[in-house]
Amino acid sequence: MKTQASTAPLASTAAIARGHSQAVDGDALNVLRNTYRLLAMTLFFSAGVAALTAALKLPHPGLLLTLGGYFGLLFLTSHLRNSAWGLVSVFALTGFMGYTLGPLLAAYLSLANGPAMIVTAMGATGAIFAGLSWYARQDNAIDMMRFGTFLTVGIITAFCLALAAYFFAMPALSAAVSGLFILLMSGLLLYQTQAIINGGERNYIMATVTLFVALFNLFTSLLHLLGIFGGDEA
Repeated sequence: MKTQASTAPLASTAAIARGHSQAVDGDALNVLRNTYRLLAMTLFFSAGVAALTAALKLPHPGLLLTLGGYFGLLFLTSHLRNSAWGLVSVFALTGFMGYTLGPLLAAYLSLANGPAMIVTAMGATGAIFAGLSWYARQDNAIDMMRFGTFLTVGIITAFCLALAAYFFAMPALSAAVSGLFILLMSGLLLYQTQAIINGGERNYIMATVTLFVALFNLFTSLLHLLGIFGGDEA
């Protein structure tokens, strides 16, 4: 598979920068419920856009347009997060990310075992999300709020390494970055879920964006590694 730079670290670092409170109240529960509802809708919407893009064999917008579109829509969503237009921006952002995913899925679908790898990556992503969401609510769960700085530095570092792997065509580095992103995005899922539960995250729009970004990177990283170890590259 061609080396691809991740397009989604800064929503993660923005979420980490927000503080948290130890109080668990009804507001936090409402934020969690609204976040999961919106996350489910954006995942279905993004998957639909990705499937349509793959079916129509539309071209990938390219790295520069992908980064520009992603960060531009991310900034817009952050700016509109306290208004109804923020919901429109969330769907624009996740739909755009789905569009960028479509060509990658089309490339894998052209491989003999590509469909199986896509299903495996999807299943693994869902299982990791479900497991970490459950774990984050346990009393004995690791307090990820202590690792905010570590996650921020790790995500920015991984993003820079992904760009280096892309521009210098370094497959080994690209595989290592995918493995690193799996660990970092798993940590981010824990972090954001605990931030909601602890009452530190009050905006379900930005919480949804952060979780979506983590799942998007988790899925693409798993798919990349499956492509490498499966002996086929898209």
